[in-house]
Amino acid sequence: MKSITIKGSERESVGKKATKALRNAGKVPCVIYGGEEPLHFSADELAFKNLVYTPNAHTVAIDLEGGTKIDAVMQDIQFHPVTDSILHIDFYQLFADKPITMNIPVRLQGNSPGVRNGGRLLFRKRKLAIKALPDKLPDFFDVDISKLRIGDNISVESLLSDDFTILHPDNTVVVQVKTARAAVTVDEDEDEEGLEEGATADGASEGAEAPAAESAEGGESKE
Repeated sequence: MKSITIKGSERESVGKKATKALRNAGKVPCVIYGGEEPLHFSADELAFKNLVYTPNAHTVAIDLEGGTKIDAVMQDIQFHPVTDSILHIDFYQLFADKPITMNIPVRLQGNSPGVRNGGRLLFRKRKLAIKALPDKLPDFFDVDISKLRIGDNISVESLLSDDFTILHPDNTVVVQVKTARAAVTVDEDEDEEGLEEGATADGASEGAEAPAAESAEGGESKE
């Protein structure tokens, strides 16, 4: 998986006044969990642009003043409700021998003959949660839809690998082609999005949201 380097400074004070001063200076207060104790640091808000505002998944190389370098993944992020500026980010430290849970984006490849024949493409799972060692984390799942006809689907079972564990049942449908009439009655509670016109891999764009890593050992920010 590709890594993004974030340069920052370790925080000496973590009180509310110090945190407010950091934000006023255009910096984001952050915490790294997973080590012996939480590590507090800050970095320029612009440094997180390629990590936060992208549909892709990345690991992070946190380079702190003084020579401290930590590999991590973003675990949680908080935005200002009005300005949308980044208020706080939690990271989880990576260890070579310790599996991590992440959401990995799915990319559709090819053109579906079922869609060309009047079917409707339903992209049910745009991201899949997996568990893997850091060096086995994939950048994304490529799903070929070039053979999908009306009534066909691709499930998690076809994406299984020895490199990681997919945290969804094997029969979970990732993408399928249904008749237009059946697609009209889609249940609003289902985790799916219909792509009606020009439903190809190029038309199935992903939302620009940052992937989040999960861990039972992760903590919550005390900012």
